[in-house]
Amino acid sequence: MPKLKTNSSAKKRFALTGSGKIKRKHAFKSHILTKKTKKQKRNLTYFTTVDKVDEREVKELLRLR
Repeated sequence: MPKLKTNSSAKKRFALTGSGKIKRKHAFKSHILTKKTKKQKRNLTYFTTVDKVDEREVKELLRLR
């Protein structure tokens, strides 16, 4: 049986933490930043974890299941 390829775009966007959760960046931080407040931009800087509902799909893309 052939090996399955990892999704390249998912590989660049997600990372696995030590506890097994999936880390991701926030959206809306790349352009049109003039209309966003400092607080909004600052809070979008930090990483967060993938929601429990989406975790299975992301793991499938990363071939972790």
